[in-house]
Order: sequence, then C-alpha cells, then structure tokens
Amino acid sequence: MQLKPEVILFDVGNTLLFPNWERILAPLKELGVLPRPEQLQAIERQTKNQFDEIVTHGTVDQGFWQLFYSHLLELLNVSQDGVGRALNEATRQSCNWDRIRPGTRAALEQIGSKYRIGVISNADGKIAEVLQVCGIGDCFLSITDSGIIGHEKPHPAIFAAALRAMKVAPEHAIYVGDVYAVDYLGARNAGMQAVLFDVAGAYRERGLPRVESLQELQELLEAAA
Repeated sequence: MQLKPEVILFDVGNTLLFPNWERILAPLKELGVLPRPEQLQAIERQTKNQFDEIVTHGTVDQGFWQLFYSHLLELLNVSQDGVGRALNEATRQSCNWDRIRPGTRAALEQIGSKYRIGVISNADGKIAEVLQVCGIGDCFLSITDSGIIGHEKPHPAIFAAALRAMKVAPEHAIYVGDVYAVDYLGARNAGMQAVLFDVAGAYRERGLPRVESLQELQELLEAAA
C-alpha cells in the first residue's frame, strides 16, 4: 500500500456511526423476538461476503439491507411480510444511525491534525445533520451525501464529487469504509487508496488492508509515515 496521503475520507455507517438497533428492531420487539448482538455480527459477515459477490459480478438484485434482513428473519423464523419492509425503511433513515464508539471524536481530531478529513456516505441527504447531533460533524472539511449528489457508492461520480470538494487528486486520498464491493472497490476504481473498516471481521482472511478501529487506522498511518 502506498499510504502517505493528504486526505482521509470516511464512510459513516458501520465506520463512524452504528445502527440504533433498539429503534430499528422495534417491529421484532413487538413480536417478542430479538436477535443477540453476536447473531447480528454473524449475519453481517455472511451478508457482506454474499453482497460483494453480487456487486462485483454486476448483478445486484437486492440491496445489502434487504439481504441482511432476509437472513435475520429466516434465523428468527419470522414471516417477512411487512416486517422486512419496516426494518429496511428504518435502516435507511440516517437518524437511526446514532450509536458512536467511545473515543471516536478524539481519534478523528488526532487524525485531522495530520490530514484533511471528510466523509462520503450513501445516505438520505441528512447525514451532515446526524453527524452534528452525534458530536463529530465539525471534524470534517466536507461531507458528501449520495442523497444530495444523486449517485451512490460505488459509482465513481460520488467519489469524484468528494475529491473536488477536498481539492485533492485521487492518488493522494484514502477512503475508509466497511464493504469491500461498495467502499474498497469503489474507491480503488476512482483512483484512490482504500482501507476496510472491518469491525465485524468479515474480511479477516482476505489479505486486504483493514482495521477494526480508528486507533488501528492511526497506527497504520503512523507506520507508513
């Protein structure tokens, strides 16, 4: 990996902010069935590997979360009629991504003291507001939201928009995100470097540049400096 960038651009979901499962899974709670955290992580790993295959072969028949919830509802033996749609709808709302890991702001401030940092997110046009509410919005010099740009990752146009906003050439930028086919390949195809933010451990055996925390990202950047 080249590293030594000028700019670090971050994904939001499952990288900086995480799902508010209590709110999102309310339809399941009403049915008296809730998954355990380890079950959610196992399904995330399964879904990412399956979704990567779909996206990289150009036959995306369903979105990541539709696939995720089909596995979850099958595990819980819950009929998908209505419940799956409600879960998908709740997950697509930026306001339901408001769980933040301890130390996130401090790590972003430290990274931001050495690099210019920004965000690229597939969202609903409201991710800047959510980042502000979660106390980290002011850490970023630019926030590129697909709901405003009109293109979602991995489309090169959303990466190009962020690079223009940051006034940086793609080879001098690193993108950090959690889905190989969407974030890693999307950034690489846009000419950027990329690192997977792999909290769930979906890519541990793939030999790809990956970290499981912002602290690990800092260590990776420092080692290459």
